[in-house]
Amino acid sequence: MGAYRYVSELWRKKQSDVMRFLLRVRSWQYRQLNVVHRAPKSTRPDRARRLGYKAKQGYAIFRIRVRRGGRKRPVPKGQTMGKPTNQGVNQLKNQRTHQAIAEERIGRKCGSLRVLNSYWVA
Repeated sequence: MGAYRYVSELWRKKQSDVMRFLLRVRSWQYRQLNVVHRAPKSTRPDRARRLGYKAKQGYAIFRIRVRRGGRKRPVPKGQTMGKPTNQGVNQLKNQRTHQAIAEERIGRKCGSLRVLNSYWVA
């Protein structure tokens, strides 16, 4: 087993003691950082390389945090106006994935760069 295969095996077994500890420490560490920040190097080098990343000039890695949960309709006092079928406020589902939202946000933030791909970290 090469190094990348070993790392990807670790990521597949998230319930192992090593990964549980790493994820707990890293998620605390990421919470202390800004919502959007540039990472000095890839958190998951195996995944990054599979998605097209190369460790050379011209490639930058950014980390972005997206709030979990569903979507709440932005209406004042929950008054939606209209037919009962459209009166939902709380139990709405997002039409886009968290990954798509994160990619769009970083694309807007770094307008001169292009988004290559993205992956889940913690």
